[in-house]
This record gives sequence, structure tokens and C-alpha cells, in this order.
Amino acid sequence: MTLAELLVRLGSFVLDLTWRIEFDEIVDPRCAEMERRSADAGMDTLTLLSLTTPFLQLIDAEARGFAEDKLVIVLTEFDSTLWDVRAVDERVLGELRNHYPGAKDL
Repeated sequence: MTLAELLVRLGSFVLDLTWRIEFDEIVDPRCAEMERRSADAGMDTLTLLSLTTPFLQLIDAEARGFAEDKLVIVLTEFDSTLWDVRAVDERVLGELRNHYPGAKDL
């Protein structure tokens, strides 16, 4: 699953957030652009989606979503195969569990 797919699945839960994203490994020029745009004040969800096409795979990336200045969700991708999702709203995790029955709580 790509970041774009995850953001679309989360829909209204993440639509109004501001994002900051960091990469341990830059694998595509769009990664550098995402880091640049997320510096300082961050970028909105639609901007992040526009940079994360369905075929963009990330390696060791962390996207942090903020509502105002409060961190509300962290999406961490490892080796483009495994996601760790942490959220303050349990409904976000419930949505993922419902859609992805193989998801595991850690």
C-alpha cells in the first residue's frame, strides 16, 4: 500500500491536517519536494496527495499530521512494505482494521 492509498482510505480523518514528512532515504525527486514543502509550516493534505502518486513507493518515511499545532497522526513506512500508524483518534485505527483485516495491533 502506498502513502496515497493510505491517505485516501483515511479520507475525512486527515483532510484538514497539516503534514510534515521526513525520509531516511530519498528514492524519487518527489521525496525531496515533499520534504521541502513540509518544512516550516508544513503542507496540506491535498498538496501531499498531489505529490504521492499511486506508484510512489517510500523507504523509511515518516509523515506527521497536525491539527493546528497538535500532533494527531503518524504514518511510518518501512521498506515500502510495512506501515505503522499511530493516531490519537481510535476511529482512525478502527477504519484501518475494518478495511484491512490482516492489520495487527503492536
